[in-house]
Amino acid sequence: MLYDIGLRIGYEYDSPAIAGRQTLRLTPANIPGEQRVIASYLEIAPKADERTDRTDFFGNTALDVAFRSPHAEIELKLNARVERLARPPLLDVSPKLVDLPKDIEASHELGAATPHHFVGPTPRVRLSPTITDFAREHLASGTSTLQTVETLSLAVHRAMRFDAKATNVDTPPEEAFARRHGVCQDFTHILIAALRGVGIPAGYVSGFLRTIPPAGKARLEGADAMHAWARAWCGIEAGWIEIDPTNAIRVGADHIVVAYGRDYADVAPVKGVLRTAGTQTTKQAVDVKPLET
Repeated sequence: MLYDIGLRIGYEYDSPAIAGRQTLRLTPANIPGEQRVIASYLEIAPKADERTDRTDFFGNTALDVAFRSPHAEIELKLNARVERLARPPLLDVSPKLVDLPKDIEASHELGAATPHHFVGPTPRVRLSPTITDFAREHLASGTSTLQTVETLSLAVHRAMRFDAKATNVDTPPEEAFARRHGVCQDFTHILIAALRGVGIPAGYVSGFLRTIPPAGKARLEGADAMHAWARAWCGIEAGWIEIDPTNAIRVGADHIVVAYGRDYADVAPVKGVLRTAGTQTTKQAVDVKPLET
């Protein structure tokens, strides 16, 4: 499936920012056999005084920008064309959950994909006794690791209610879980905490999701949004699988990957510092438009 992706993010400041530095992770990823970026361009206004492209530890495309002149607003515009390939049916070759520690121990790599980076607490996801107890309530003896991942994803989906006003970007997963309300970031962080709590390495994926309008309704320009879902390491043979707890589905051709990390802190689309005073307002619009092939 081919997609044209448009993203617009705008920031307005009460007082002009004297200086600022940001790291941007907005460009879709190239993933051999799964996703191919045909074209991509990120426009920044005002023009940054410094602009450095790099690849971070997890293999994500990152752009570091710096502003040294006063500015009252920043606008980011991404335009990209991406080919997302359908995955073959997923066979369950994962070990039983009780045997997964053997596979983790047998993994001696230290690269970005090793499960060892994804088993313990990370900046945004601590090991929560409450969420771990919730996860254990849904375990069944003799199940495979993949079955456990799917079961816990569905359990989080059923326990939570999507509510865009219930949380913000800094809400801890324990708080969102206590409220039983949140957005895709909360669903994903809660599932990651649940999986790690029962010994399954788990991480965070940021990206875009194609949304399909109701029957008879036209697509609304700018109505889509950036999305988040989880990935879980299901053993040496199965490797990493991706699952969307917000929508209770396995990740497929409608999910366009931008970045991988341990939690949101590793993949935040815009992250940095400003020298300014007062508050700021943010606006975001996303279009994910499928193309005829």
